[in-house]
Amino acid sequence: MKLQINVDRLRTNLEDLGRIGRDPNDGITRPSFSRADFEARVWLKNKIQDAGLAYRLDGAGNIFGRKDGSGRTVMVGSHIDTVINAGMFDGSVGVLAGLECLRTIEESGVKISRPLELAAFTDEEGNLVGDFLGSRAFIGCLDKELLEKGRTQIGRPLKEILKGTDFTIDGILEAHTTAPDLDAYLELHIEQGPVLDTEDIPVGIVTSIAGKHYRWCSFSGTAGHAGTTPLELRRDAFLGLADFALKSTQHVATHHYGSMVTVGKVQVLPGAFSIVPGQADFSYEFRSHAKETLEALERELFSLADDIAATRGLSFASKIIDLTEPVSIPPRIMDILKIECERLGYPYLPLPSGAGHDAQILAAKADVGMIFIPSPDGVSHSPQETIRWEDLEKGANLLLHALVILAE
Repeated sequence: MKLQINVDRLRTNLEDLGRIGRDPNDGITRPSFSRADFEARVWLKNKIQDAGLAYRLDGAGNIFGRKDGSGRTVMVGSHIDTVINAGMFDGSVGVLAGLECLRTIEESGVKISRPLELAAFTDEEGNLVGDFLGSRAFIGCLDKELLEKGRTQIGRPLKEILKGTDFTIDGILEAHTTAPDLDAYLELHIEQGPVLDTEDIPVGIVTSIAGKHYRWCSFSGTAGHAGTTPLELRRDAFLGLADFALKSTQHVATHHYGSMVTVGKVQVLPGAFSIVPGQADFSYEFRSHAKETLEALERELFSLADDIAATRGLSFASKIIDLTEPVSIPPRIMDILKIECERLGYPYLPLPSGAGHDAQILAAKADVGMIFIPSPDGVSHSPQETIRWEDLEKGANLLLHALVILAE
């Protein structure tokens, strides 16, 4: 018997889930612990039970569907939460392809010995406090102070968001105590970039996942009247930020090509016409696939910020918001995925992931692997995000065969 997923059923599930959380701009807004998220959770619970899997929910709101066996667990999954005004495939393809794989294994009668478990992790997108709340809770590496004092992306404290739900900060912190012993974790995801689409290749096998260093930074100077403060006497905080953004980008491009640096959010104070900015607050992140490069970037970029501040008569300060370590995919997982691609006749491309994923967090506890399918035109985190169903079918079949091998 040829073992393959039911792509029509998978497509129907994706389209049904994609109707939950539709917003006025024709995207999906389904952040964790929102009304739409709770609706999606009920929907997913029903699908897990319909597939004959044992449903479980931990203290962080992570959702699981389990097929029992003996030994260490093989897990598959991703997330169903979204950014604001998102598309319908980021995260969801990984959860629902995983569900389809476990359902196919159950229906086909394929003999496996290890337990198989589906996971849908809470708040991968970081709408609450920091990225990867659910997967970090799962492995027990959360900062209690951040949970107790941190504010969500909409400005409300996490503890306020949790009111009226079944979840608590203590429960989130204790979620790892119910986690099974993992042998491996696989995740299927859209690429979120243009490489596979440009090369017309249906499957990507991820080789590494970039680490990220994310800070909230400030240049502080002196506010002054825009018409009376001479240019040479100004301590303009915004010019410090502009100088730093340009020079740090040039530095990374010249000395650490392949790494990334981004200023994503800026707030200028007082923020008024005719006033020289006295303060510029901004988000600042840099990413690399090598730990040594991340360490070098931290030294070099913030030394550059200090030099710019001194030159312009400003002060510079920053605080760490989030850190994730880069991950290299273990050879045994890479080999399984490559061999199965060749056996199934699927063209594939090994490539790194510049975006972060739950797999990156679970790498602290298990061997992890990731399969990418193309994002047409590289679009992601947008209502225009799309996939080709034939690519998803190939990616999900590869996932299916890899899971069977790992769970034998």
